[in-house]
Amino acid sequence: MRIVIAGGHGRIALRLERLLSAGGHEAVGLIRRPEQAEDLRTAGAEPVVLDLESASVEEVAAALEGADAAVFAAGAGPDSGAARKDTVDRGAAVLFADAAERAGVRRFVVVSSMGADADRPGDEVFDAYLRAKGAADDAVRARTGLDWTILRPGTLLDDAGTGLVRLEARTGRGTVPRDDVAAVLAELVESPGTAGLTLELVTGPTPVMVAAKDVAGN
Repeated sequence: MRIVIAGGHGRIALRLERLLSAGGHEAVGLIRRPEQAEDLRTAGAEPVVLDLESASVEEVAAALEGADAAVFAAGAGPDSGAARKDTVDRGAAVLFADAAERAGVRRFVVVSSMGADADRPGDEVFDAYLRAKGAADDAVRARTGLDWTILRPGTLLDDAGTGLVRLEARTGRGTVPRDDVAAVLAELVESPGTAGLTLELVTGPTPVMVAAKDVAGN
């Protein structure tokens, strides 16, 4: 499969690219800065320089042409303000979905966040982040041209992955290593039975592959 990943230099995306490459897939990562390209090549991915905050839908669709799946793993980052939460975590996600539809890429997986809610109250930057993620999720779920799956991890850790998770519509609060998030994404991309599902993810008792098959109904 050819899989295009928005936010290709992110900490989850780089892990995902390594897994996809090791699994024989063709991973393509969209990045903002040319100096990030070598990190993607080291991960086994093809880098494409394309800023989703300034690109047109036609430019993004061109990058998606011929892909079998698209993964939105971009984010404004922890040091950004509320304005960039809206332009990246919401706006770029909507643009990427528009482009996937235009390019005819039906399989579409989104890395969201537990607690994402377009109507979340509050004036903190984290509230703005969860509103942006929730609005993006709502926009993706409204599309009939995409076979979408939305993944909402709990608190992200840089600890080594355990390979054991809870992947359900509702898991309750918890933590999860980025390694395991990437492993779940790699399974979801190839699990069309999860289309139309919004799933929460935390560390748990179930091996990643089994958890993905369970939610897909396999």
